[in-house]
Amino acid sequence: MYAVPKTFKALAVTLAFAAASSAALAAGPRIFVIGGKADDPFWSKVKKGADDAALVVKASGGSVTWLGPQNYDNLGPDAAKLIRTALSQKPDAIVGPDWVPEAMDAAFKEVVAAGVPLIIYNSGGMDAVKRLGAQNYVGNEEYPAGVGGGEYFGTHGAKNVLCVNTLPGANNTEARCKGIADGIAKNGGKSTQLPLPSSNFGNPTAVAQAIKAALQKDKAIDGVITISAGDANSAATGIAQAGLVKQVKLAAFDMDSTNLQRIKDGTQLFCIDQQPYLQGYLAVSMLNGYVQYGLKVATSPILTGPGIVDASNVAATLAGAAAGAR
Repeated sequence: MYAVPKTFKALAVTLAFAAASSAALAAGPRIFVIGGKADDPFWSKVKKGADDAALVVKASGGSVTWLGPQNYDNLGPDAAKLIRTALSQKPDAIVGPDWVPEAMDAAFKEVVAAGVPLIIYNSGGMDAVKRLGAQNYVGNEEYPAGVGGGEYFGTHGAKNVLCVNTLPGANNTEARCKGIADGIAKNGGKSTQLPLPSSNFGNPTAVAQAIKAALQKDKAIDGVITISAGDANSAATGIAQAGLVKQVKLAAFDMDSTNLQRIKDGTQLFCIDQQPYLQGYLAVSMLNGYVQYGLKVATSPILTGPGIVDASNVAATLAGAAAGAR
């Protein structure tokens, strides 16, 4: 029988390994991302980041699938269903926010128990990572963001701030309003929460009317902050309808181009930025690197905020907003 030279054997092994590697790369990772509504102005930025990171995933034959609720009326249970839907698709990795732990944690634990790498982003923080056994957290820390906003109000003359919460009961929004109250208290001010039904989220008329009524009821309110950029636009309408544009300072968690233009024009005090684009981009990129190459960052959490956008830096931020990333 003809003996195969050792060099040929080595070459055959090398080629076989290369073929196997190519096959693995061709398959690529299947990553599922749980997020908000795609038409939500905030979550559209998160999705843009995830979509941009997906270009690298797709180049190796993988895919990134976005799953979001139809509305926010039943947020926790609906999100838990999305997590289980993702898990049923035999994913290689999952990204998700821990908005309502009591409704969502059981589903996330099923992900970890199945051996699927999990990154928590946007909401939940390192507490959720440790509780669930996730790899890392990418996003903002909501309570410190609120404290920073409250302190900013306090050092800019506000004494009585209304925190308008159109997603009451969600961990991140409750932490935001609590932070505002604790932050402004450091400067002798106070803040109360105005909880509105979650069906009002993104409803300009309902939010504007509720804020107008609150301002007319309590003439001492001299500041309003909303838990979203869209609600801030509604708040601006409500403040104007109450005839209090000069008396009431407006601010928002997150931002859009309309918020930024008001800051530039001097009719809004500030926004609290958590760079949502980075949340989607980094979470997907980190899981892609882990699944394909075993890469893990040595830092946790990965913080994308908070940052204050005001008159001093709004011009640079407007450029990012024009590109759909801020």
